[in-house]
Amino acid sequence: MPQIAYFPVEQLDDPELRGYLDHAAANGTPRPEIQAVRANVPEILRAFGSTWDRVFRSGVVDHRIKELCRVYVSRTLECHY
Repeated sequence: MPQIAYFPVEQLDDPELRGYLDHAAANGTPRPEIQAVRANVPEILRAFGSTWDRVFRSGVVDHRIKELCRVYVSRTLECHY
């Protein structure tokens, strides 16, 4: 199975991108190591982080319901988190 290296967090100069990684490390979601993989392509991390903020952390649906949906989809797709 291919291995993708985690981007070294200390090398991130962009405060927006660093914020996404810091938030993940502090809260555990999205998974910090997956965010570190996304950081290899800054525009991917920026797009994912922005979408995550608007859909998962904000929005009109109660956060607990969104979390249940996330876990259900992860298990349905046999993702290991």
